Amino acid sequence: MNLSNLNGKEPILKPDLGHDFSKNVKKSNIRVYPAQMETQSLGKLRVNVTSDVGFRPIQNARVSISYSGDPQSVVEEFTTDDLGRTGEIELPTPPLEYSLDQNNFEQPYSNYTVKVSASGFKNVEVNGTELLPDVTAIQPVSMEVEPDSTGEQLYVIPPHTLYGDYPPKIAEAEIKPIEGSGEIVLLNVVIPEFVIVHDGPPSDSSASNYYIRYSDYIKNVASSEIYATWPAATITANVLAIMSFTLNLVFTEWYRNQGYNFTITSSTAFDHKWMRGRNIYDTINTAVDQVFTNYLSRPNVKQPILTQYCDGRNVTCPGWMTVLQ
Repeated sequence: MNLSNLNGKEPILKPDLGHDFSKNVKKSNIRVYPAQMETQSLGKLRVNVTSDVGFRPIQNARVSISYSGDPQSVVEEFTTDDLGRTGEIELPTPPLEYSLDQNNFEQPYSNYTVKVSASGFKNVEVNGTELLPDVTAIQPVSMEVEPDSTGEQLYVIPPHTLYGDYPPKIAEAEIKPIEGSGEIVLLNVVIPEFVIVHDGPPSDSSASNYYIRYSDYIKNVASSEIYATWPAATITANVLAIMSFTLNLVFTEWYRNQGYNFTITSSTAFDHKWMRGRNIYDTINTAVDQVFTNYLSRPNVKQPILTQYCDGRNVTCPGWMTVLQ
């Protein structure tokens, strides 16, 4: 994919559909639940457990994994190592072609439930970890300190944006006015260490704000809006679009100039879909790390491009970047 010619044209972001799917069919003696009888592929899952104080790895945390359709039937149990990580486990997923065929309407991923307990911390349950075939899902778990270990945190992960039903993006001007009345006036584009995510529409004052590391935010959004099974170039193109959009809001202080106290929202009508507690993927993790300081821009325009896009299937957006076409 050539991203160099952006003068008046937007790149089309779509997966390469030229795969021989028969080569991706795998067999396993792993237990398959009734709802997965059509499963033909395998994905991998690893859990990373840290404290919410200082991102410190939690050693000897107890981790159980079960299929979300039968959460009482444990597939595997782990104890985390000194880096707070479990081993990898292969688990059934839908066929690879489900996530590569734009005309497919079947759910392309399997859902699993991850439960974590550790002495001195609240128990954590993540319901809805998404596994895709032929890639590794990395489930981060941040545990809150609680001396008696009686509390519990529950994360229910909503459907992926390419499978679920979400509000379409409201069109905005690509170049935003810079009022200079925000908290910090930037002379140049700066890669932030953290962004503040408002978990809802801008006007929803009841929604919580979360301080998220910038790279973790990008990885979460990319894992929520594209499929990690796509070719590396396609993933990178989408990651660049997500980063450019985000950095545009950082540079212009778009929400702070409107009187809000956050950087960006999790509403698809306004920004990108960020899902608190969700898993990311190894392919997306690598892509973000490789282009971490990059973004898209136009000649003689200082601010990053507000790279608006849609899925091209449920919502069409002529003149915008398209995830699927």
